[in-house]
Amino acid sequence: MLASYAPALIFIAIGTTIGVVFGWLNIFLGPKKSANSHKEDPYESGMPSEIKQGFRFGISFYMIAILFLLFDIEVLFLYPIAVELRAFGTFALLETITFILLLLVGFGYVWRRGALTWK
Repeated sequence: MLASYAPALIFIAIGTTIGVVFGWLNIFLGPKKSANSHKEDPYESGMPSEIKQGFRFGISFYMIAILFLLFDIEVLFLYPIAVELRAFGTFALLETITFILLLLVGFGYVWRRGALTWK
């Protein structure tokens, strides 16, 4: 039984060994960090950043991001049924319609609560 796991264990051991070796090579042979005030300045697109380190995004940004992920992932559940709808039959079609209706109810609720308005 252990023989069937041998290729996977060897693969993990080789991957771990390569990772550790490259990490150590980077520590010993890589460039050293020098204390330079210019390197620590924030820089983006040629302009110094006006955003300080303590800047926090508003809750509306996170709400829209979470809702996007939620509805985006739900669409992924529809893909297998769309590909093989004839093989699944009428029951799958009815379940898919129910699923879409529940998504629309959730979308309507989120919209009514004002989570989609950017403040």
